[in-house]
Amino acid sequence: MVKIRLKRMGKKKAPVYRIVVADARSPRDGRFIDEIGFYDPTKEPTVYKVDEEAAKKWLATGAAPTATVGKIFKLAGITK
Repeated sequence: MVKIRLKRMGKKKAPVYRIVVADARSPRDGRFIDEIGFYDPTKEPTVYKVDEEAAKKWLATGAAPTATVGKIFKLAGITK
């Protein structure tokens, strides 16, 4: 199963996330297939950028977004 999820980056107490496509069995910050965006919740307002074409391609092939990534996709205007 392939998931679209967040990979944590940044320093302690200052997280920055990358939106990645990874096998569901790989660890949170482990190996991934493709990087399709980033998300920074520490800024006001929160900053996110998503490669819309890549996200739609992965959703069409059956990749399942996590709850948080689903909310980011909704903000970016990306739907199934």
